[in-house]
Amino acid sequence: MPVAVVTDSSASLPDELVGSYGIEVVPLYVVLAGRSGREGEDIGPDDVARALTLRGQQVSTSRPTPGDFVAAFRRCLDRGADRLVAVHLSAELSGTWDAARLAAAQVGEHLVTVVDSRSAAMGSGFAVLAAARAAAGGANADEVASVAVRTAAATRTFFVVDTLEYLRRGGRIGAAAAVLGSALAVKPVLHVHEGRVVPLEKVRTTARAVHRLVQRAAEAAAGAPVSVAVHHLAAADRAERLAGELRDRLPDLVELHVSELGAAIGAHVGPGAVGVVVSPTDGPLVSAPPPST
Repeated sequence: MPVAVVTDSSASLPDELVGSYGIEVVPLYVVLAGRSGREGEDIGPDDVARALTLRGQQVSTSRPTPGDFVAAFRRCLDRGADRLVAVHLSAELSGTWDAARLAAAQVGEHLVTVVDSRSAAMGSGFAVLAAARAAAGGANADEVASVAVRTAAATRTFFVVDTLEYLRRGGRIGAAAAVLGSALAVKPVLHVHEGRVVPLEKVRTTARAVHRLVQRAAEAAAGAPVSVAVHHLAAADRAERLAGELRDRLPDLVELHVSELGAAIGAHVGPGAVGVVVSPTDGPLVSAPPPST
């Protein structure tokens, strides 16, 4: 395993793909009233969704520590990796990338390449998968990092929230935009642009907003082969309907993942949020190598 791929838990990668490719995942931290813990290990999306529905409850998140990343990098090296490529949540949204960069300086920058995906959820996750598939195919560290950067840049992320309040509280969107959305009772379609959450358009109803997600996804696909992820927080039925519409609308759908957002991103978008991530896919996917025995 000459090149190992590392990411953080915000990438929302399916467990089976993490296992197949041996991706090292470093969890973010989530703080609820009275307790805190690692995303996906101690605190899950259900915990966050419940907390956000209780009046006066606050949920916050924090990045992994540099020490967390140092430990993860050393685990990969101990398992036989010669080089590491770490692909992380947008530096505009979190200090996770910076923590990984500090850890790389401790472990050895000649061993670890840290990539800012400038995205979130499977917007980062597809870049991680592309990197892992390139590594599985024998690419060197520079090539693996380049694949991650290109994939992240070509991937589009669109989402709708029931309220902008959670994004406003976490500082992920401007207060003026949050006030506008609430005052006019609009459902903004948002996207991740240059690493930041930006309003894309405003519609009047949730149904119309979800319909626009399908249209935006089709425009992003432009008739080419794509990989798609549908995310939600406490909105499984809405996400399944969205996935069904995407299957009908995208003729060259290579892979489709439907998953609940992790606790960290879920804390910032709130219950009822749904989103779609569209990533161009060039040619057939590279299969993971069989597990060693």
